[in-house]
Amino acid sequence: MEETVRETIKKTVLYHLKKNNGLAFGQCLSAVGWVGGTMPELTEKDGLVELAMSDVSNGGIVTGAGLTNRRPIYVIRYQGFNWFNAPIILNYACKSKEIWDVPCPIFIRGIGMEGSIGPVAGSSHHSLYYRMPGIKIISPMTPKEYLMSYDYFMKNEDVLYVSEHRGSYSNKDELPDFVSNDLDFILFPISITRFEAQKAKIELEKQGYKIGIANIVWIKPFAMKKEWEKATISSKFGGIVLDDDYSQGVATNLAYEMMKKTGKKIDIMGLKNRSAGFSKTTDNLPPNYLDIVEKVKELVKTNKKS
Repeated sequence: MEETVRETIKKTVLYHLKKNNGLAFGQCLSAVGWVGGTMPELTEKDGLVELAMSDVSNGGIVTGAGLTNRRPIYVIRYQGFNWFNAPIILNYACKSKEIWDVPCPIFIRGIGMEGSIGPVAGSSHHSLYYRMPGIKIISPMTPKEYLMSYDYFMKNEDVLYVSEHRGSYSNKDELPDFVSNDLDFILFPISITRFEAQKAKIELEKQGYKIGIANIVWIKPFAMKKEWEKATISSKFGGIVLDDDYSQGVATNLAYEMMKKTGKKIDIMGLKNRSAGFSKTTDNLPPNYLDIVEKVKELVKTNKKS
């Protein structure tokens, strides 16, 4: 029977604690449904450590565990809390191997979520870590991708930021690329926008467009696959990077890298440059499939004129 992303994460954490002498840290791990059903129902004697509601100091506690090579999994229930946790992780854990030759491997589960949860907790914030050295970033949205993330972590000594999203937890399916050399436009989605890209492709193809999808799983390091490069170069109108973070971060950087490689225009879509509120009218959400459809049609129209 196929497993969901939720079930895969739960089993991965359980395996890490029971078989690899690992630790798992976080706030409210046992409260409100065990972090969306992704945490095994264990206690501190099993290596599951409940932390106080003190994010700044918690980053230091987890860094200390990483320095002892216990390879902690650190659950940040809302990615917005990274703004409090990141300073110690970036300045100590990420620099430790380079400066002191002492690895500090940490598996950071940064959990994205949007929808009327206000300006502090919501959205994804992988861009916060992207510009700094000593850290790798991946955004798995399928069971196999999550297992790949954990496998990489156990075989390497890096701090690994895993940009999760609650919207993926019920997913059982893999999300394949769709690229060829006769496309009008290519979508390069990250995180939860991958599901919206699938819907946008279906809708745009109903309207006569040939649409490709190249799913970005590894954010850092990012490498444009050869088949993506060929498909982009041969496409009529280039592509667009879709992100559920602010568009001035990862999306802009990856679009620039792809434009350098292909000579094609790569646009961006992400969160708007404002804080989110608690109501539908003040929220700040990642692009949905209708937004993507309209943006692609607008870009194609503009490119035809030029």
